[in-house]
Amino acid sequence: MNSFQKSDACYLLAFFLMVIALGTALLLLPGSWHGPAPLRLLDAFFTATSAVCVAGLSVVDLTVFSPWGLTVIMLLIQIGGLGIISFSSILLTIPGNRLAIMQRNTIQGFYIDGVEYRPRRIVRNIIGFTVIIEAGGALLLSLCFRQAKVENWFFMGLFHAVSAFCNAGISPLAGGLTGFADHTPLLLVLMALIILGGLGFIVLQDLLEVSMAKKQRLSYHSRIVLVLTAILVLGGMVLFFILERKRLLAGMDTFPGAWVNALFQSVTPRSGGFEVLHQSRLSQPSKLLTGLLMLIGGAPGSIAGGLKITTVFVVAAVMFRKPDGQGDIKVFHHRFTAETLNKGVLYVLKALALLLLCIGALTVFEGLQGKSLGALVFEVVSAFGTVGLTLSLTPSLSTAGKLIIIAAMFAGRVGLVALAFPVIGRNNYAITYPEGSILLG
Repeated sequence: MNSFQKSDACYLLAFFLMVIALGTALLLLPGSWHGPAPLRLLDAFFTATSAVCVAGLSVVDLTVFSPWGLTVIMLLIQIGGLGIISFSSILLTIPGNRLAIMQRNTIQGFYIDGVEYRPRRIVRNIIGFTVIIEAGGALLLSLCFRQAKVENWFFMGLFHAVSAFCNAGISPLAGGLTGFADHTPLLLVLMALIILGGLGFIVLQDLLEVSMAKKQRLSYHSRIVLVLTAILVLGGMVLFFILERKRLLAGMDTFPGAWVNALFQSVTPRSGGFEVLHQSRLSQPSKLLTGLLMLIGGAPGSIAGGLKITTVFVVAAVMFRKPDGQGDIKVFHHRFTAETLNKGVLYVLKALALLLLCIGALTVFEGLQGKSLGALVFEVVSAFGTVGLTLSLTPSLSTAGKLIIIAAMFAGRVGLVALAFPVIGRNNYAITYPEGSILLG
């Protein structure tokens, strides 16, 4: 057995594949679908993958699913949203199993301190945060949907709370949320859930302990995540407001309508995926900005997808700061070691290679059919970032195109996590090779 097969990455991939397969089988049951024709296997597979990978893209009308089918989709979103945490908790509850070092490292991606001593408590805290936040969100969203006279308002509130906190962006309402652009309370609750789901559990735990006076200050990681999140959210809001004030936001009151919708458009690309403004009607600069936000994503250890804001921050530090003699870089009175910098750059390069591979494959199969390159790139970035925003291209994809988007969703959700796992079992030999001299740039 090679080192990859012994690692947590192998088990994680197998776990997600099994959940997707189970979800596909459940969606194919006669009671899950009320369409005039049976649900196709590929479409069921696409829907299950999108739900488990919290990607949010869809090739079928979700309103045709029965309440049982929508419940299956909601459970798949929850499992996929918890992601590696769900996987770790399963490993921890196997009777008689000792917590291996690699499994500790897996959970340590979500908690910095105390992993070696309180792993079960960490998992319980994560589940507790999820239940409390989603329950509160479900209550508030249910009241909003009730006020808006939405049928099955309680179930819709629960479904959207799970979908928002898990950053899935899947809505079973006819037309999605495009009819709620003027419903400010609903948008504010959804944004709060998306942001909380994208901060990461270590940041939520840190904030709770500081608010309860158990700690005097936030950790360096939490401060960086909160500052970067604020910059991206508020900066994106201002840019979207400027770019779309005379276009998509033209018919709205300046406040709260236009500003709240600009804020929502800034929040939702960072893995949220709910569409209130039609993405196909955005200006070209707004589409580019949306794509960049989709690529960056949320914080590490969170439910959000993307490259992760701290990873992008580390790569930016490599670009703009000069390393010292040891290869370290100092940022805000702390230093990033050469090892951390190398991991960050390598992670981004591997992720971009996967992304370009998916874009190239989709261009070959769909670009020759006359579809624009910009729309294809937007679709792949949305799938890879597990966002779910679309330029209405997904339903018209060919079978090959759908399979490529499935691969992009899986790579963006599971592949990137697998890339972050350390590989064990590799032998190191004390061999010194001659220096290779090449010209650069």
